[in-house]
Amino acid sequence: MSRKYKIAGINFDHMHMGDLLRMAHDHPNVDIVGICDEDPARMQDAIQNFALPPECVFTDYSRCITETQPDIVILCPATADHAEWTEKVAPLGPHILMEKPFAASVADADRMIRAMEQSGKRLMINWPLRWVASHVTAYRLLDDGMIGELLNIHYYDGNRGPLRHGADKVESAPGPKSESWFYQKASGGGSLLDYLGYGTTLGTWYFKGKKPVEITSATDEPAGLEVEEHSITIARYDTGLAKFETQWGTFTDPWVHQPQPKCGFILNGSKGTISSYDYEPSIRVQSENCPEGQDIPADALLSPTSNPIEYFIHCLDENLPFEGPLSLETARIGQQMVDTAVASAAQKRTLPLIEA
Repeated sequence: MSRKYKIAGINFDHMHMGDLLRMAHDHPNVDIVGICDEDPARMQDAIQNFALPPECVFTDYSRCITETQPDIVILCPATADHAEWTEKVAPLGPHILMEKPFAASVADADRMIRAMEQSGKRLMINWPLRWVASHVTAYRLLDDGMIGELLNIHYYDGNRGPLRHGADKVESAPGPKSESWFYQKASGGGSLLDYLGYGTTLGTWYFKGKKPVEITSATDEPAGLEVEEHSITIARYDTGLAKFETQWGTFTDPWVHQPQPKCGFILNGSKGTISSYDYEPSIRVQSENCPEGQDIPADALLSPTSNPIEYFIHCLDENLPFEGPLSLETARIGQQMVDTAVASAAQKRTLPLIEA
């Protein structure tokens, strides 16, 4: 039986804070002891949704942690601020769950790793697509050898845009793009930093830690915006080419209606193929025994590994490492690929994988 854990949510830049707090609220062995943001207005939905009393609400992160003594802090800052917030929170003693992506750069990711090593506590990078049953099932079948050796990956993902929805995927009327950190370059905005890490990190999971040799990336250049809304990245592996495409501006959101192309992964192996699309109840598999293809129901994700909060607590209780895309090792390779893609798009040329 898990002991009780105290959790605080700090920095509401990313709307996924609401989703993660809901998971914490629903966990029988978790107490939400504090939430904190410099802008009180951004915390109002959480206060209402989880019936949080005034003594749990803060605008100063240090005071929040000092007074509530959380075991785990959920951080959801703008991408460019991940390292800074990790370095501010880590010395105060909690474990940290950082919402995706890992960071704005490998250098920032390494700052985060060092800060947590110095604190003696644990850091997990949460990738919400890791909790999509179809993608977990695809990994199991790949690991079972159903399609032989993985040769290449086709990944396409995104949504109508980050201003179109809030926590729990509730639709909202989009405000001016210029006022959102998602569209500010200095804050780590853009579809590439928002979504490419999903593909490269889960892709590294599927590839069992294999790194590509080189990266070629291109982005659109929308008039009046500081950042891109569409990127295409080609990674060359020793087994072939992989494609990772990100887009803000799909016709529909994949959690409501799959757009065309569908959002998700296609895995091509030496003995078959797997298509695994976001939020769909089954995956499509071609194999030597069934070349015409068959639909296989997605595995049910069961406790204690059905969402990031219960998984984090399970790993703490059992002293288990974070595995797959949630591990820092895998996520760092994904970040290397993202860094190289950013540099490739800026220089408009193919680059070897950055090994910093």
